[in-house]
Amino acid sequence: MSNADASELARFDQIAAQWWDPHGPMAALHHINPVRLRYINQRTGGLKGLRVLDIGCGAGLLAEALAAAGAEVTAIDLAEEAVGAARQHAELQGMAIDYRVCPAEELAAEMPQAFDLVCCLEMLEHVPDPEAIVTACAQLVRPGGDVVFSTINRNPKAFALAIFAAEQILRLIPPGTHDYAKLIKPSELCEWARAAGLKVEEMRGLHYNPLLKTGRMTRDVSVNYFLHSRRPA
Repeated sequence: MSNADASELARFDQIAAQWWDPHGPMAALHHINPVRLRYINQRTGGLKGLRVLDIGCGAGLLAEALAAAGAEVTAIDLAEEAVGAARQHAELQGMAIDYRVCPAEELAAEMPQAFDLVCCLEMLEHVPDPEAIVTACAQLVRPGGDVVFSTINRNPKAFALAIFAAEQILRLIPPGTHDYAKLIKPSELCEWARAAGLKVEEMRGLHYNPLLKTGRMTRDVSVNYFLHSRRPA
């Protein structure tokens, strides 16, 4: 539990019951989830039959999408109320997802090299030591397996769009969701990934249109971005 911010966990637990409301506080996440899934599916060559880990799963939006695409999914988070909401929703959908309240570092010690794919989306910017999470991801994936991260760049444009506009003006996400000091430059994430033994395959930006309520992948990584990496075989 040391690599967790109690205030962050409390914030996500507070909205756990509303997580699956497509018009609720996580509406923007609902809008971009299909884009996230398509990107992951494209980079891995197909999810069917893969053993997948979703780190920082919240109430399970991505985990359920991965399972629906044919993956065998384990999903972890430290926000207990959010994980409870994830379990309940999956049960109602008849989906078998292994949800756990468990730190990534602890699971890495328990299940090294156990997964074909590890996803860690919109999570690194919420923990005190994101590099430790990246290292855990590298330990959890099998040789030849994929690790996909997404997070937010740290620069004035990202502050203006992802924090000030998204939280204070458009109210796309609850105010206080992001702390500018915790945002991560692509160069930093690449350095951590390589230090953990991962090979950086590509980076892509994610553009969200709040008027159309749609997302799309771009080459612009100045705000929201994805990093696809692979553990050498």
